Amino acid sequence: MENGPYKYFRDGNGKVVRVIRIGTRKSQLARIQTDSVADKLKELYPDIQLEIIGMTTTGDKILDTALSKIGEKSLFTKELENALERNEVDLVVHSLKDLPTALPLGFTIGAVLKRENPFDAVVLHPKHANKTLDVLPENSVIGTSSLRRAAQLKRKYPHLEFKDIRGNLNTRLKKLDEKDDYAAIILAAAGLKRMGWEDRVGQILTPEESMYAVGQGALAVEVRARDTDILEMVSVLHDPETVLRCIAERAFLKRLEGGCSVPVAVHTDVTDSQLYLTGAVFSLDGSDSLKDTMQTSVIDSEQVRCLFFVPLSKFEDDSYTNNVNVGQDQEHVDEFTQRVGVTATKISGEVQNRVEKLGVDLANLLLSKGAKEILTVARQLNDAR
Repeated sequence: MENGPYKYFRDGNGKVVRVIRIGTRKSQLARIQTDSVADKLKELYPDIQLEIIGMTTTGDKILDTALSKIGEKSLFTKELENALERNEVDLVVHSLKDLPTALPLGFTIGAVLKRENPFDAVVLHPKHANKTLDVLPENSVIGTSSLRRAAQLKRKYPHLEFKDIRGNLNTRLKKLDEKDDYAAIILAAAGLKRMGWEDRVGQILTPEESMYAVGQGALAVEVRARDTDILEMVSVLHDPETVLRCIAERAFLKRLEGGCSVPVAVHTDVTDSQLYLTGAVFSLDGSDSLKDTMQTSVIDSEQVRCLFFVPLSKFEDDSYTNNVNVGQDQEHVDEFTQRVGVTATKISGEVQNRVEKLGVDLANLLLSKGAKEILTVARQLNDAR
């Protein structure tokens, strides 16, 4: 039954139960990722009823053009967000790297789940099994539609050629295996693991070879900011370390005004209560680049339990939250709680502000060294291709 924007049904005891509708892309990987989120929610809230709704996005439809050439900032998210806006779904599961750093008004990322391996992986043509990129024959063709990957690998492996390849994981692997067009393709290690295809990984690329995309390896749950009950429900899925790393990365990208049309890469690590953020920009051919690292404290010894191991009973204590009055006008609430689209009120707001500033400061440092010029030329050359 429908009642306003929500969907309900009566259980065997006649009780009216709300159905939580989850939107997702239709690809096999997207469905696996969405099912994993749904399973976690069911484990935490055994009484809820979930319905998964698959959709096709612009990025899924346009398969004959490189992503960097399409020029749409929300290739894999727009249709899902439209359904969220029309109250056809209550939450949406995304790969975080697909989400723009600025979300449409009224939407927020209510959960960022624990990050899977964020690095890039090499999948080799069967005839090149057990090889690595450095020993592939001269002029071997490597498939990737990522300007970020191509720029870094051209720099590291000048003997290789790089060619666009589109499609979901299944499609790209089929193109690799059934033809001789590519010696290897580059994919996210996280997606291969989630698909159960780890045996296809021939090489995991190190940060020295290929730093990863902002948010790569993390899943995000996007919700309507006004739905405080849904926001509260999904908030328990947040992984604090992943949240802090991804806020820093997204702030870095946002300040650079980057996206899939320019080669921007990051690497983050939390060690000894310090968040280290390395960021880089590249020319399309990798010959010109800027790279630097900055760090900030994310916690001190007295705060360890408060931030990462705070008991659920403490979540209502103002000292552990941003103390947001959910009865306020939602647009004002958003201003106080969101950092580059992420709402995580149960993680120290002071620490979130610190890592967001880290991303901005690192971007400003690279901009002061000429990053804007490198990215402007990269955009122009990409548009002219």
